[in-house]
Amino acid sequence: MKHRTLPVAVALAAATSLLLTACGGGEDSSKGGDKIAGADQGTQTPSKSAEPSGAPAADKPDGVDVSLPKDMNLVFDWDKPQDKNEAEAMDDAANYLRAIYRGVHGRTTKDAAVTAYATGEGLRYAEVQINEWIKGGWTATGTLRHYDATTRSAPNGNSVEVAFCADSGKFYGKEVKTDKILRTDPSIEDFDRFRIIMVKFPTGKDLWQASKVFVETKAAKCQ
Repeated sequence: MKHRTLPVAVALAAATSLLLTACGGGEDSSKGGDKIAGADQGTQTPSKSAEPSGAPAADKPDGVDVSLPKDMNLVFDWDKPQDKNEAEAMDDAANYLRAIYRGVHGRTTKDAAVTAYATGEGLRYAEVQINEWIKGGWTATGTLRHYDATTRSAPNGNSVEVAFCADSGKFYGKEVKTDKILRTDPSIEDFDRFRIIMVKFPTGKDLWQASKVFVETKAAKCQ
């Protein structure tokens, strides 16, 4: 059995305050002038500074280690937007996802990358995801591909919605104790559509944090 993004019911059972909702069809293609959900969401100071690491400089954006083990490959197959804020928000949305899987690999929700790239409901989402992997006794292996990304800025310039597809068809759970890989046959369950609301960290240069996460599971539009 492959461990995938938590469905709404499971996530809410694990953390009732988590706002993880399934998106309706076509919601990601809303006009840029529309209000972005969570545009007024505040940020919080990362609660733990980055610890020294042997990771190369490229794995340490904002001084935070987001490197992953060699068998855990997160691919971001998308073009950066021309707008500087949107490009930075997109980069840090990717770092947010890397941070979650660093937590999965390290068996902790307290990794410096998690607390650096998440705030509010985005932090709670990350903690729920990581804790579910830990409770199951799993880590992850394989390639998780992200693609078809779009961005939208809020009028105040402090919030950017980053929407994209994810294909986990070649990304599997692996039992920590036995190293057994939990493979599954390809299916619609491999495809998710994400919308992450990134908010600018007020005192951190070019740092954006995930404040809300919306997930459409079994997303046919991503096939």
